[in-house]
Amino acid sequence: ILITLVVYKLILIGIGLWASRRVNNEADFLVGGRGLGAVVAGMSYAASTSSAWALLGFSGFVFSVGLSALWMLPGIWGGYVIMWVWFGPRIREESSRNDWVTPTEFLTANVDARAAKRIAALAALLIAFCFVFYIAAQLAAAAQAFVTNFQMNLNSSIVIGASIILIYCLLGGFWAASVTDTLQGFVMIIAALLVSTLAVVEAGGPTQIFDTLWQTESTFTDWSGGFSGFLLLGLVFGLSGVGIGTFGQPHLLARLMAVKGDRERHHGFLIALTWSVLIYVGMVWLALAARSLALTPDSTEQIFYILAEQLLPPILAGIVVAAILSAVMSTVDALLLAASAAVSHDLDLALSLIHI
Repeated sequence: ILITLVVYKLILIGIGLWASRRVNNEADFLVGGRGLGAVVAGMSYAASTSSAWALLGFSGFVFSVGLSALWMLPGIWGGYVIMWVWFGPRIREESSRNDWVTPTEFLTANVDARAAKRIAALAALLIAFCFVFYIAAQLAAAAQAFVTNFQMNLNSSIVIGASIILIYCLLGGFWAASVTDTLQGFVMIIAALLVSTLAVVEAGGPTQIFDTLWQTESTFTDWSGGFSGFLLLGLVFGLSGVGIGTFGQPHLLARLMAVKGDRERHHGFLIALTWSVLIYVGMVWLALAARSLALTPDSTEQIFYILAEQLLPPILAGIVVAAILSAVMSTVDALLLAASAAVSHDLDLALSLIHI
């Protein structure tokens, strides 16, 4: 497992070195020179929006509450559609025409200088402040993978994960983050489908899984979660509302600003949505299989690790651990770039508007 991870990390750093040759100005570093193709745009977007919580948190949530957790999926997939089909064309076209490199410039474009200064400063501070906690949560998930598999110290694990991400981000900026996210997206989908398929086979197949759950877990298989009336509406709209958060994420908007053209945007959307459907459907089946097998993890977020360890040989288990780290890194690198853009570009924008 350790050898697999070391090789994987060296590949990521190699991508950073390659990408560093393509960075010549601020636009290259922050939006990849607006040259992302369909595969890189779609895969990097999907991997960035579906971080460790997709493999660990979502599977653990379904394992805990049952089929009612699936009301989350319409919101998640609807978020993809609205971002790429509705917001995407205008964001890409206007940012390209006006040479904008951050979503904040899009927000401040049609307001007076005084209001634009305040918006830019507030946006930069909010992004930098909020992303501290977001990044911390992702690094904690990565550290848990090291602790679980290698019995390492938590703090040391966080330092190792953060150091690797910083190296390739600083080397190649948006290009490095996007290409590594694409690679990580492929690793995630392979691991997710592999582990979930083996789990379903181990549990006796879909029919056996549902027969077991219906006999022993009647509430677990209830789409309403045991609620009715306004409580049921609250459950449905509350879980579906998870997708609303997608619209304001600057690191996701940056992918739409960076895509090369409309053709690449259309194809990138199909790639991203297909990836997301496969990942989440796979995690649903993994959670159902784990529940029918009566797993008793210390934490529900460990079921992905547990099943991978039980069902896979060490080399493939290493790929699964790499998938978890991929999920983390694909979000952290995008968050770091968005935060750096907020501090270096948007705050500078706010200061420059003071003199207007």
